[in-house]
Amino acid sequence: MSYYILLRGSLGIGKSTISRELAKRLNAEYISIDFVLEKYGLDKVDPDAECIPAQNFNKAIGKILPEIKEKLANGKIAIFDACFYHKETIEYIIKNLVYPHYIFTLKAPLDVCIERDSKRKKSHGKDAAGAVHYLVSKFDYGTIIDVSKKNIEQTIHEILSYLPKLK
Repeated sequence: MSYYILLRGSLGIGKSTISRELAKRLNAEYISIDFVLEKYGLDKVDPDAECIPAQNFNKAIGKILPEIKEKLANGKIAIFDACFYHKETIEYIIKNLVYPHYIFTLKAPLDVCIERDSKRKKSHGKDAAGAVHYLVSKFDYGTIIDVSKKNIEQTIHEILSYLPKLK
């Protein structure tokens, strides 16, 4: 059964780690929107808005849609990993990928995100974590999962409980 997952949340929340592990377990296609933005030079922050504009996210996703549609048409599962701090980007994906989908918002207090980010090989820093946390927290979308007191395995288990069982 084809479907896709959008995993959204603040910087340092664990999206990439969880998305990659889910992709392994589900034999799914993992898509890092950060990587796609960078690949096409669309990762530029808008100085007026202090974030990457929604149109850049939508352009990046538009570049990969044909490939993702083909994979979904062939029975593959796709997992999108991004902060998704623009609601219109989520809506753009839903409009253009007419397949069953599951959206999860991972949440934790800012101090948890900052602490987790600080443990990365390449930390983004407190200011970036604060800015992204603010943007992502402006709205909730999909199933909300509080990860502040959960480890990776517990979070994955909870996400899997919402997905169709593999045959």
